[in-house]
Amino acid sequence: MIKHIFLTGTPGVGKTTLVQKVCEAMISAGVTINGFYTEEVREGGRRVGFDVVTVKGERAHLSRVGNPSGASGGRREYRVGQYVVDLPSFENLALPLFRNVGGGVFVIDEIGKMELFSQAFIRAVRQTLDSSSCSILGTIPIPKGKPLGLVEEVRGRKDVKVFMVTKENRDTIFEDILGALKECVKQTA
Repeated sequence: MIKHIFLTGTPGVGKTTLVQKVCEAMISAGVTINGFYTEEVREGGRRVGFDVVTVKGERAHLSRVGNPSGASGGRREYRVGQYVVDLPSFENLALPLFRNVGGGVFVIDEIGKMELFSQAFIRAVRQTLDSSSCSILGTIPIPKGKPLGLVEEVRGRKDVKVFMVTKENRDTIFEDILGALKECVKQTA
């Protein structure tokens, strides 16, 4: 039985945009939506980092080029490429959302390298995947380089359906994703 829907594809292909559109459609259908997505932060046309944004619009830093604001010299620095991950900021916004997982859909955009620096996040994702109270709509990166443990775990679960989003299908795959998620929600209701 499929319970969770995940989107995968290359960076910038439109996974988050699809997640947001599906959430809007589900809210219009009266489904409760909680969780978060990640959003690029641009200054002068240049990407300078990512924020984590709740579905209710609260926002916090996930990463920035160089040093995160307020980084203390004694704190461990987590990096993905040129980005320094602001783990306390991410955890302070994202982790409390997992405590209020109820029915409906819980959005996790994304389970990626930056988020996986948080052991508490990994535990929370596993608990939510195993919970019977909600369906997850999430995103995971395509396999590249060293496998990411939790990402491969999600990809291999029998209760997860993964949609590959490409530039060719991103405008037509919406209805398939929405239909699959509606089926998941019906089964967990």
